[in-house]
Amino acid sequence: MSIPILIDDGLEKSWAIVEIQGDLMSRSGSELFGQYVGDLHFSKEGTPILIIGHQLLYGKVINLEKPLAVLHRNRKTSDSNKPQTEYIVKALVKKKLLFKTRPKPIISNVPKPVS
Repeated sequence: MSIPILIDDGLEKSWAIVEIQGDLMSRSGSELFGQYVGDLHFSKEGTPILIIGHQLLYGKVINLEKPLAVLHRNRKTSDSNKPQTEYIVKALVKKKLLFKTRPKPIISNVPKPVS
């Protein structure tokens, strides 16, 4: 049985995996799937910075040894009513953003009142 793999013409320019060392838990105990987690920024030097709540995480960009493919499974029925499956390559992942240091708290400077 052959499984056709098609390449989508509108591939995204760059996808990356975000890897966080440790646990990421919700305060309410609900699942995090599809939920807002934080903001991802890059410094002028290209260092990734992840802001989650009142915490800052500094990471680094790592090139993957072997790129990964993001696939979309498409099921079709042929003329003989046999289901056929084809996979469409949506993107190639070549980089990983690794956050393995402890988070740093965000502390704002509160001005002292003038007396």
